Amino acid sequence: MSQSITKTLTVNSFHQNKLNDHTSFSSSTMKNDTKTTPSQLQFFVRLMWTCKSLVIRASREDTVKSLLKAISFKTKIPIEYQRLIYRGKQLHSEQSLAECCIENDTCLQLIGHLRSMGFPMGCEALDDTVSLILRLCKGESVKDASRILHCRMMKYMEHKECVSVFMFMKVPLLMVTLYNSPYANNKGIADFCIRQLMIFCDHIETAQLQVIYFEVVLEFCELLRGVGFESNDLLYVVCRGSFGRMLESVGGVSDRDTKRRILFQGGFDCVVEISDKLLRFLDLSFGRMLESVGGVSDRDTSQALLCRDVHDFEKFSAPLRVGIAEHQGAFEVPVDCGFLCEKDSLIARVVDRFRLVFIQLLIKMDECLQSMEGCLVNKEQGEGGVSVIYYGWYYYLSILKELYHISKLYTGAEDKFWGVLLRRKSMLCHLIVKYTENTDDHRWVLKNRSVTDFESRRHLVMMLFFHELKDGLWDFHEMLIDRSQLLAESFEYISQAKPKSLQRGLFMEFKNEDATGPGVLREWFVLVCQEIFSPQNALFMACPNDRRRFFPNAASKIHPLHLEYFSFCGRIIALALRSKVHVGIVFDRVFHGQLAGEYITLEDIREADPIMYSSCKQILNMDADSIDSDTLGLTFATEVWELGRREVIELCLGGESRVVDSKNREEYVRLLIHNRFVTSISKQVSHFAKGFADILSGSSQEFFQSLELEELDWMLHGSENAISVEDWKAHTVYNGYKDIDRQISWFWEIVGRMSVEQRKVLLFFWTSVKHLPVEGFHGLDSRLHICRTSELDSHLPSSHTCFYELCFPPYSSLAIMQDRLRVITQEHIGCSFGTP
Repeated sequence: MSQSITKTLTVNSFHQNKLNDHTSFSSSTMKNDTKTTPSQLQFFVRLMWTCKSLVIRASREDTVKSLLKAISFKTKIPIEYQRLIYRGKQLHSEQSLAECCIENDTCLQLIGHLRSMGFPMGCEALDDTVSLILRLCKGESVKDASRILHCRMMKYMEHKECVSVFMFMKVPLLMVTLYNSPYANNKGIADFCIRQLMIFCDHIETAQLQVIYFEVVLEFCELLRGVGFESNDLLYVVCRGSFGRMLESVGGVSDRDTKRRILFQGGFDCVVEISDKLLRFLDLSFGRMLESVGGVSDRDTSQALLCRDVHDFEKFSAPLRVGIAEHQGAFEVPVDCGFLCEKDSLIARVVDRFRLVFIQLLIKMDECLQSMEGCLVNKEQGEGGVSVIYYGWYYYLSILKELYHISKLYTGAEDKFWGVLLRRKSMLCHLIVKYTENTDDHRWVLKNRSVTDFESRRHLVMMLFFHELKDGLWDFHEMLIDRSQLLAESFEYISQAKPKSLQRGLFMEFKNEDATGPGVLREWFVLVCQEIFSPQNALFMACPNDRRRFFPNAASKIHPLHLEYFSFCGRIIALALRSKVHVGIVFDRVFHGQLAGEYITLEDIREADPIMYSSCKQILNMDADSIDSDTLGLTFATEVWELGRREVIELCLGGESRVVDSKNREEYVRLLIHNRFVTSISKQVSHFAKGFADILSGSSQEFFQSLELEELDWMLHGSENAISVEDWKAHTVYNGYKDIDRQISWFWEIVGRMSVEQRKVLLFFWTSVKHLPVEGFHGLDSRLHICRTSELDSHLPSSHTCFYELCFPPYSSLAIMQDRLRVITQEHIGCSFGTP
């Protein structure tokens, strides 16, 4: 049975906080003026154990509890241990000051008082802890001091009553004093004990205990920072790291004053400190002080420190900006600092200084990107000396990402942010292509398309939305396809596979053929897409004026498995994009718009249905009198032919009897388009999107929103330009031949005389690439090779499509070579003639 402890606390003068004789603060309902009004009181609170006084100004309507909270915030004494005495009587917490009959300029006494508690041994252990620390600080030598101190300090720390006493008895201050002690071994003893306490804090799961330990960890951070340690002090970094990890749960703190201190004081102090370090490191990253870096090990150390500080800046800044937004009352709404100033001076100060941090870092990033551009120019000009500067560039995007989020808090800040990136567009694109990895999430860059180019957006989209392919064949989804049953068997293999199996990659071969590998896979993608979008299968419709463009066919339901085929098609297109295979088809705007979740307008249907487009334009442009005279005889209904029969579909309730006139014609056009290109194909689009999403690591709608239709065209179809022989030749190397050999001269002479289609067939035979990337041959992942073989003139050329190799013997004449190339450039022979 636990005994009851009731005593007035005395605090040893060795570890007293320095309190000003006259410290003014107000409760939540006070104004910040210095004059008292008839509704306000000014009085003194005397701390009995320090003989110091606090000056208090409060409203007569304030409760005693509100005063205790204010005093607790200043003295760090928990409310439950405070007692206010006036004229010999204890004031009850729920009473107002008026009810207590407190007069102006009177004096109250504050007594620290331990209530009866269930863990008296915990208090005794903490008393012993204080005594041991004081002995060590005086220079005494204690055997096994680290172990003893740790055991005493941590013995009852899972109980919140003991934690409160731990703070009241100033144990954190004593521990930091011990850490800063000049006596041998004291630093190591304190370091060990504080680290063990931080480990304990990192594993706290109880919400109530987490809130209490917030104050403990924050106290250690402030004390270590306050005694003058550099922010690189390892113990301080450990404490700051624990505080940062605990900030993730700051949203669950219910007490407003505690949450405010944790977030707007403790968290912000860390943000300012880290941002100052980042500014210095950013100077290093673009070479202003780089010559002072001694060697590789110094650079490695600097890089590790920069990595940690960038991570910590994100870790502390994120909850702070969320807290500011929540205080304002809406997330991602620009802050009105005038409003905050009226409500809370502390938060207003933080908001204003946080904006200053944003401005300073944005200016520095502008300088960094400008200097980076100069470094790259010097490298291209061969001036060298740039390699040592690269180490900081990797972290630029992470800093910019956090600045983007901060910019959304302040009016006009977002425009300034995007303005800097637009000015440094080329360097931003360079960072995205060269320094982003699959673990990075930089979706924020896609919010403003004007600051990036196609190459950087494509790189970012591929990295963000597609799983990284692993090396090795053992995890690949294997397929063995009969060419005569290409679509049916491909459908079975792909539609029945689990998404995770497909995400690992594909390995396929055709039945009765030896060829395997990437070249065969590229060929399969091209062939299966030709089948999917063939008019014979009625899944998709081609645009009348551009037969490359497709959108779902509303009549696809003629096939009982048509929706499953749309899911299959979504998977195929996503897999082709992930494998960077250009399949030669593109989507129409109405299809792309629906996949992106966009509203379909009249202009969107121009290519899909030119006749409907012209008719709708005519209706909208007609003279009002003409259309009101019912010249067209239109109602809010439309006719469709489905499975050989005519069906009337009402565009709205009672639409068949509602006449189109000059007042409702815009509504008519809108409903007509929606019925034709949204309602009638909604299931097909939905299943395609579902299949597409099976291959992604994000949503399909977000993927299509990230790319303009033209950019998706480039990724699906590739280049629209005719194959350039000069570009082809420039990206070809020779094995066994030299570029001056007559066979090589003959080869390029023959290719130069080929038709456009013959060149395409030759390229497909050589590489299984049907359509070049938009960059031409430069966009391929490898150069092309021409290899010499030892066969006779009678042998036809062969290829290894996986390695982009074309092999042929040293033909004895141009005529023989031309005949052999003519054979393999026939469409029915050019496909699948190569080997892996």
